[in-house]
Amino acid sequence: MEQRVGLPGREKETAAARLLRRAGGRGRLADNGMGRMRRVFGLGYRAIVYLYLIGLSFVFLYPFLYMLSTSFKSVTDLVDPTVFWIPKSINLDSYFNAYAALHYLPYLKNTAVLSLLGVAGQLISCSIVGYGFARFQFPGREMLFGLAMFTMIVPPQTIIIPLFIQFKQLDWINTYLPMVVPSFFAHGLRGALFIFIFRQFFRNLPHELEDAARVDGCGSVGIFVRIVLPIVVPALLVSGILSLVWHWNDFFEPSIYLVDNAKFTLPMMLPLLGQSINTMSGGATAIPDQATVMAACVLVLLPVLLLYLELQRYFMKSIERTGIVG
Repeated sequence: MEQRVGLPGREKETAAARLLRRAGGRGRLADNGMGRMRRVFGLGYRAIVYLYLIGLSFVFLYPFLYMLSTSFKSVTDLVDPTVFWIPKSINLDSYFNAYAALHYLPYLKNTAVLSLLGVAGQLISCSIVGYGFARFQFPGREMLFGLAMFTMIVPPQTIIIPLFIQFKQLDWINTYLPMVVPSFFAHGLRGALFIFIFRQFFRNLPHELEDAARVDGCGSVGIFVRIVLPIVVPALLVSGILSLVWHWNDFFEPSIYLVDNAKFTLPMMLPLLGQSINTMSGGATAIPDQATVMAACVLVLLPVLLLYLELQRYFMKSIERTGIVG
């Protein structure tokens, strides 16, 4: 009797287990199907992102690659319609001609002096201003910070006339002072951006560092110089590289304030390349060939390009830590 009573129970359990297995199998099939769909959509999304990034990279890299390729072409390659990207032979004569026409070393010195002074001024002043906006409470702080950020969207061309009149009254025309002095007052080329970078970095620092320093008798200046400034190396690196690139490539302000050719920078010499080659050739060559022009552009960009390639890994890490993105 016990066996007869037990058999239906086992049959019921077996049937229930069978139903559960079937339901579980259907659930696994559904999960596998959803998993495949997610993987397909994920691969499609990544493919679209990569295509977009490749296209965007090509837009930015195309002028540089064209400039580099053309700079190595000979005169024969320039007039040959079958030669576009890769020259038939590497020609360095355009680099020698551009080097001589640019008077490279003297104007490299001028560009380096102007750029390094501007970078030093912005790193010192913008770090102090950014620290003040981030760590000190005072009336009108947010309004002043908003006004500082507003200067970032004001084109320098709109205020160049009153600035020129002001610097003319100070007898600063034909000197580097109009480009250098504003940098030491947290202004200059995109000074508001560097204030923002330093402020974002300082806001993420723990207040316990400053509290501990005050307990040890350190004042505000000492805290900034001894405690805070050594920690903000990533922000200093990002701001320094960006400021150097912008000062190095700046053409507008030096062309307004500088008159004497001996004080020109390398970017200012590019429009005078034809005149310089004409003088060197005794009037035989009035217009430089395209390879010489591209070689001159490469020589102007070369110092900052080499510096960026050397500091690239530190630069990317510093951008992540300063909070520029995200």
